[in-house]
Amino acid sequence: MTLRGFLNINKPPGITSFDVVRQIRRTARIRKVGHAGTLDPAATGVLPIAIGDATKLIDELIDAPKSYRGIIRFGVSTDTYDADGQVTSESDASTVTLAAIEANLPQFRGTIQQVPPAYSAIKRDGVPAYRAARSGKPLDLKARPVTVYNLTINDLDTSNPQMPALTINVTSSRGFYVRSLASDLGSALGVGAHLAGLCRTAVGPFDVAKATSLDRACELLETGTKDNLVHALDVVLTSWPAVIVGQNDVAELRQGRDITARPNSGYTAPPRKDRGAQRARCYGPNGELVALLQQGLVVGAWHPYRVLPSG
Repeated sequence: MTLRGFLNINKPPGITSFDVVRQIRRTARIRKVGHAGTLDPAATGVLPIAIGDATKLIDELIDAPKSYRGIIRFGVSTDTYDADGQVTSESDASTVTLAAIEANLPQFRGTIQQVPPAYSAIKRDGVPAYRAARSGKPLDLKARPVTVYNLTINDLDTSNPQMPALTINVTSSRGFYVRSLASDLGSALGVGAHLAGLCRTAVGPFDVAKATSLDRACELLETGTKDNLVHALDVVLTSWPAVIVGQNDVAELRQGRDITARPNSGYTAPPRKDRGAQRARCYGPNGELVALLQQGLVVGAWHPYRVLPSG
């Protein structure tokens, strides 16, 4: 049987997300490998890796909420907003207090406008922002809406009074940069700041506490041991309603044709105006994930917008 599914990798520091993909691809001897959500080289934590047909479901995971634990160092600003960049300014941040930080955090919660870092993977006319910045011609990046679902203080370390370090926990939408949060919070407090450390603690259903190190994952793939390493395709779809169909409908779906079916019990059809936005996962009689469906305007009608090959 072809290997397919998701790996919950705990990315080590010092390598890119694509370095992880490259290593898994080489070890598993499978070309179809991708990741869901880039982590900066210095960052650690959850990096979901899709193998085989799971690459067709990466978009469903990229849009999932992501959680981070970050360390913000006050008193030093850098051009990349993190510890790898060139220092652009320094100041005495001994005036920063927990009360002052807490007073400024509300402006960074909810749906906000955030300007991405000049050194980021965002592209304009096919050119990544980081490449333009390195050439001395940084892009004029515009603020864009992102959502911060949760932002809390974990600790404020004042052992170095001039450069206190704040540890935060944040859960956000796609497109949010903790580096920008660090820089913006430092500006709000008038002392400058950068992101000194970052660990992504969760992406959708994947948690860092249950993540596998890259080295260990490669060892298991080398020996063909998949148990507790490769997660099923539908691990990223468990909140969706499920539609179970017979073999005749499976054949129709594999031809890209609509079917008529009822979701599993407990499902309530949305109002007519919301139909077309409702999605469901569809299983064949043998329990295999067959397709992702989108509800049509007629109750019970479903269109396969993504069909998965038989495993």
